[in-house]
Amino acid sequence: MSRFLYRIGGAAAAHPWRTIAAWLIVLVATLTIADLAGGTPHDNYNVDGTSSQRGTELLRNEFPAVSGADARVVVHGDRLDPTLLTTLRQRLRAVDGVGTVSPPRLSGDGDTALFSLTYTIPVTDFEGTEGLDALEAAAAPAADAGLQVEYGGQVAENVRTISGAAEAIGILAALVILLLAFRSVVAAGLPIAAAFVGLGIGSAGITILAAFSDISTTAPTVAAMVGLGVGIDYALLLVTRYTEGLRSGLGTRAAAATATATSGTSIVVAGATVLLSLFGLAFAGLPVYRSFGSATALVVAVVVMSAVTLVPALCALAGRRALPRAERPVPVPPRTDAADAGGVASGTTQAVAASGAGRSPSLTARWAARVGRRPLPWALAALAVLLLLATPMLGMRTWPQDAGSQPADNTQRRAYDLIAAEYGEGANGPLVVAVDLDRVPASGLPALARKLAADPGVAAVNPPVTAPGGRAAVLLVEPRYGPQDERASALVDHLRTDVLPPGAEITGITAVFRDIAELVSERLWLVVGVVVGLSLVFLLVMFRSLIVPVKAAIMNLLSIAAAYGVITVVFQWGWGAEALGLPHAVPVSTWVPLLMFAVLFGLSMDYEVFLLSRIREDWLRTGDAHGSVVRGLAATGRVITGAALIMVAVFVGFGLDADVTVKMIGVGMATAVAVDATIVRMVLVPATMALLGKANWWLPGWLDRLLPNVDPHPDETPTVAPEPELATVR
Repeated sequence: MSRFLYRIGGAAAAHPWRTIAAWLIVLVATLTIADLAGGTPHDNYNVDGTSSQRGTELLRNEFPAVSGADARVVVHGDRLDPTLLTTLRQRLRAVDGVGTVSPPRLSGDGDTALFSLTYTIPVTDFEGTEGLDALEAAAAPAADAGLQVEYGGQVAENVRTISGAAEAIGILAALVILLLAFRSVVAAGLPIAAAFVGLGIGSAGITILAAFSDISTTAPTVAAMVGLGVGIDYALLLVTRYTEGLRSGLGTRAAAATATATSGTSIVVAGATVLLSLFGLAFAGLPVYRSFGSATALVVAVVVMSAVTLVPALCALAGRRALPRAERPVPVPPRTDAADAGGVASGTTQAVAASGAGRSPSLTARWAARVGRRPLPWALAALAVLLLLATPMLGMRTWPQDAGSQPADNTQRRAYDLIAAEYGEGANGPLVVAVDLDRVPASGLPALARKLAADPGVAAVNPPVTAPGGRAAVLLVEPRYGPQDERASALVDHLRTDVLPPGAEITGITAVFRDIAELVSERLWLVVGVVVGLSLVFLLVMFRSLIVPVKAAIMNLLSIAAAYGVITVVFQWGWGAEALGLPHAVPVSTWVPLLMFAVLFGLSMDYEVFLLSRIREDWLRTGDAHGSVVRGLAATGRVITGAALIMVAVFVGFGLDADVTVKMIGVGMATAVAVDATIVRMVLVPATMALLGKANWWLPGWLDRLLPNVDPHPDETPTVAPEPELATVR
């Protein structure tokens, strides 16, 4: 692989303007296609095989007027004019796609009216904000009269506003870290520029993908979060190796080619691991997870390609300006073209030797040696810290986000609060009981309604409504508890098991979320097994070691468990909810644990691959098991720390996003990366590798013969014919 990447990096460095022009053409083309033919993200909560989905399908077939999305319009004011409310109901009934509009339900004090709408079309049929815009236009007379009008339900809650503030915060923080790391504005700008191009193409690709498939409203933000983080990190790794090559005396083109061959190999392996982890989301059984996986994978694939092609071209243009000003003069006599175009092995060896010659051991090297002298106590201490952080996850409760956990400044949350205050928490999550009249006689509907109303968990039951065809009926059941309340889920289970006859199914958003939570809990271990298994096989082939992949998987699982514990404390316990803009503690979003696992397992493998690639290079060259760990950590400590700081900064920026799911993912991933880059990489890795010694690289002979030979760091690499060196600033 490194031979191929050496040629790719060398070609990009030899023809930088052609490479940059090609990427800009692709960027402009994808942005244009996305603008002309792109789709709009929307959430698809269809879950085949569940009780709620069977109820929804029954209504779609037999009672279309109440089978689609729902919406709630809340009007609040000191005096509500009955004539105005009548006019408002008529205007709402005229909105495209609306099947039914309930009469205005007045609150006890008469200052609030609630209209409940059902649509004939699912929420996935709405493009962008068109559903909410139509409701706002219909309710304009009430707003013009000075009344407060708020909107809730699926139609309003399916709209997501993207401000870009989270991305801006992350990019600004990353730029500051890069400036401190490189002490060169040019070098700091290279990773940002490459990440921008990759993220722009990937984001446009998601918009194009949305025209052909269901993409969750949150998926583009999560993809941007991951893509921005890994895009800057991958480019940082390559630029760091490029500057090392310059310091060792390599010319611009040779330094770029060598950096692509060495760091580029780590980038490809790390990116492939992330993609394999995201592939595991396809086994979650939910369209939302598939959309998260496909959107994020698209962005990651693009930023990997930009890292190994665009970054070498940018490095070639930057020349020695990528170094701090004091280091820009050439430190050694000019090299001949033949030497300048040397092979990967010779260039890398010289770079490593020159970069380390005459220098005292770095802080990271001294730390690694210190841990290696007493590895067992250090390993046990690190393990204890990780287990302590992970402990709260044992009490984690999950629930898909709803308007009750959104910021107080959006209309969905204001509608939720008004409804809860005036009509009770349960009015925000009514249960829809769909009855198949081929299995349940119509004469039994009144008795069923009375039985439901008599349940202590039910606040009210609307009279049954029969479909025009007479083959289905609907009863609207209002619980006493809000959708996030654990008792609401228990009520759904109780009604299904103990109250409803065969042929009656509970649907509605609360029941759908209950089924989603149950399905996710069932599929979690399947996804974990697929992701871990694929990653183990991949790393086994790439590093030709049995111990290294298993150890990496265990450490990654510990990092993820620690992140789960932290988000449980911050959000469910409420210890940091207010600081993050939430009014109170909320359950962990159902989408978060599985999505975080897939993304974080891949990201944690990034640092493992970066570190192990350097250690393996040294091990193959020296055969020194202990020394290779110290030198590998010394060589990568600074870049991994910088990369982790950038990743944490990007994720913390997204932790300030208005959407609670994005907020949780940002906080959780920032925690996991910080833990992984400190406790795991700086303590557990050197401690365990010191304990295992040469056994780290043990592989049974029979397995060695079975595995394909795709060693990313071959012992022999070809030389490349010399090409004229680019003009650079000396």
